[in-house]
Amino acid sequence: MKQLHYKNIQISYTDAGKGTAVVLLHGFLENSTMWDFFVAEYTKRYRVITIDLLGHGATGCLGYVHTMEDMADAVQAVLAEVRIRKAIIMGHSMGGYVALAFAELYPDVVKGIVLQNSTTRADSDERKANRDRAVTAVKKDYTCFVSMSIANLFSEDNREKFAAEIEDLRQQALKTPVQGIVAALEGMKIRKDREVLLHFAPYPVLLVLGEKDQSLVYPEHADQAEGTSAKLVTYPHGHMSHIESRDPLLKETLDFFKSC
Repeated sequence: MKQLHYKNIQISYTDAGKGTAVVLLHGFLENSTMWDFFVAEYTKRYRVITIDLLGHGATGCLGYVHTMEDMADAVQAVLAEVRIRKAIIMGHSMGGYVALAFAELYPDVVKGIVLQNSTTRADSDERKANRDRAVTAVKKDYTCFVSMSIANLFSEDNREKFAAEIEDLRQQALKTPVQGIVAALEGMKIRKDREVLLHFAPYPVLLVLGEKDQSLVYPEHADQAEGTSAKLVTYPHGHMSHIESRDPLLKETLDFFKSC
């Protein structure tokens, strides 16, 4: 991992491979290690950047609320450091929210966007209330909150199959400090609706959803690609397509990168 000094904290990132740049942004409670399999495959053809987002992995916390714009600015700081002027941005869940904020703030840098188990829509009132409950829960019992959160990301019928992966994810998630968790929850809660980007984006967009996703309920988000040029791909699993549908997602994204 490389380090960039940024606003009195260190941002941790990786930079490998050659060719068109692909930037991979992890989700909530995750870090750059979630992409290890994909980095090994993508770097055969592309230059791949992974970034630990604010308050996650080996990247420090800037404050007590990390907005999606704050995270997008940190991503751009890394891209400026490694002199990347154009890139395909792929984000999982919260990483997708950051990708959308990045596209709004730095449209000239974006060659294409992959929203993996993510959405362009803002939180509903119910979802905002759930974020508040999550903040309370993590402050009360950090380990229990992390353990339950990770297991619920997988479809029920996959939890036994991917027990080893779930435990590895739990161990990685436990490296996330309480401040980083709370700041991300607060930032996601207040994020803007960016569905308009699907309608007017001058670059290709791929939206990946899971039919059994308990975090982003499929019927509530599947229609956002209708009437747009964005491509919707659906897998019959949960929130973790990079694990539950790994090989199909790899093929789909490699095909998509060629169109960018």
